[in-house]
Amino acid sequence: MGLTIRIVLADDQNVVREAVKCLLEAEPDFDVVGDVDDGLAVLPLVERLKPQVLIVDVAMPGLSGLEVARQVRQRSPQTGVLVLSRYVSEWYVTEALRNGAVGYVAEQAEARELIRAIRTVAQGKRYLSAPLSVDDVQAWLAQAEHDAGDAYATLTGREREVLQLVAEGHSSTRVARRLSISVRTAEAHRANVMRKLRLENHTALIRYALARGVLPPLEPLPPMSRMPRPSRPTAP
Repeated sequence: MGLTIRIVLADDQNVVREAVKCLLEAEPDFDVVGDVDDGLAVLPLVERLKPQVLIVDVAMPGLSGLEVARQVRQRSPQTGVLVLSRYVSEWYVTEALRNGAVGYVAEQAEARELIRAIRTVAQGKRYLSAPLSVDDVQAWLAQAEHDAGDAYATLTGREREVLQLVAEGHSSTRVARRLSISVRTAEAHRANVMRKLRLENHTALIRYALARGVLPPLEPLPPMSRMPRPSRPTAP
């Protein structure tokens, strides 16, 4: 048997996380060194434990799996990010890969496919589970690059964290507590988010967060459905 693959699990559904953990611990070359149910706690855990593979869901409270993937790529590039999610749509898959994920597996996949994906990602190779195809994903990525220009890209990492927490319904006081910053700083970040995204009120912020994938859709998307990309804000 080869080297042990160190794995961190991130999923806010306790039953799913525990089930995946039991499945992986049955493999002699897998070592689940940590698990977490909050998006904001993922990066500190990854930086401390330095796993070869991070398995993360798209829909995470505090910080979405998409943003987690981006931050892990920047600050812990030795960790391969594998998205495991029930959202198997062109939009989510494309955004995950653009943000630095190396693999994407549907929760509907068989257990052996997840195990194969982990070993592939640990080797630094891309893995896509059925019904995803390499040709389709390459075409989506090319189209995404052609459509680049979303104002979301202008937000800092902290502003993205504030955007999600506000969209989840947290007050400035709660946001400040969650991020270990002052209330005044939290309010300043929120104001910057509203200005950069040209959002007029809280309702517009929530609508944007849903369209941009910061918040998961209200209902699970059917397999391979296409989620519209948010349009660029028009100048006032």
